[in-house]
Amino acid sequence: MDITQQVLSEQDTCVLEAKPESPTPDNPPWNGWIALLVWFISVLLVVVVPSIVVLGYLATRPELFSDPQVLVEFVKSDPVAIFLQVLALLPVHLATLALSWAVVTRFKAYPFRETLGWRSGGMRWWHYVLILIGIVLIAGGVTNYFPEADNEVLRIIRSSRAAVFVLAALATLTAPIVEEVVYRGILYSAFQRVFGVGIAVAVVTALFALIHFPQYWPSFSTLFLLTLLSLILTMVRVRTGNLLPCIILHTIFNGLQSIALIAEPYVTTPTIDPGPINAVILNLLK
Repeated sequence: MDITQQVLSEQDTCVLEAKPESPTPDNPPWNGWIALLVWFISVLLVVVVPSIVVLGYLATRPELFSDPQVLVEFVKSDPVAIFLQVLALLPVHLATLALSWAVVTRFKAYPFRETLGWRSGGMRWWHYVLILIGIVLIAGGVTNYFPEADNEVLRIIRSSRAAVFVLAALATLTAPIVEEVVYRGILYSAFQRVFGVGIAVAVVTALFALIHFPQYWPSFSTLFLLTLLSLILTMVRVRTGNLLPCIILHTIFNGLQSIALIAEPYVTTPTIDPGPINAVILNLLK
């Protein structure tokens, strides 16, 4: 074997032995179409699963099916029907997280946390405090000029204390993880690689806000604040290069407001409106 053949043989061996490049949060092992598919399925689950769950309850009231308008009003106002729809979000969140895990890891080919970015990315505790204070101040100013209008989430909160407890638990324990993995994790990671940071920020911010419109319309102040929250979370993802700070900020944000919502009847006189900021934070209904 001459020297040329020996060099080529060594190069071929190195190529065969080389391990595939490990993915990073900004170089994920999925593309934009897969990201959109995950997002679409997550939205579809939110629509379909609660409907199936409440349908079992409606089967005990066959007289309601004779009038579609009466049926719709019953589903929107009956405390049991509302509670079941809220409770159904738990399997929705778990199914969405399972799907996201399969996409991110390619069925255990890559580590889940490292692929999404599980480091602080330079975020310190006081960064979270400053961001939260800023959002609360802006929320107070906005709702002072544009009072909170009645919406679907407020009607859920008024329906029963059981619904409030379940809603608060989901908003704190599962929603921040699921929503951040889908939006700032899967969607943003794929879009920024293809379209660049600017377009990715705009699209992810808009999709996160848009999907909440049915629950908060026509409360323009809440919709504005939801859009602001989405923009801030997406910019945190850009600044840190990691998803973990977004999950932490989202969890603290939802958790504080969930505590306030649960404690409100015990510290103040109950009112029809539980407070605009509380309504903004309980944004798990996609």
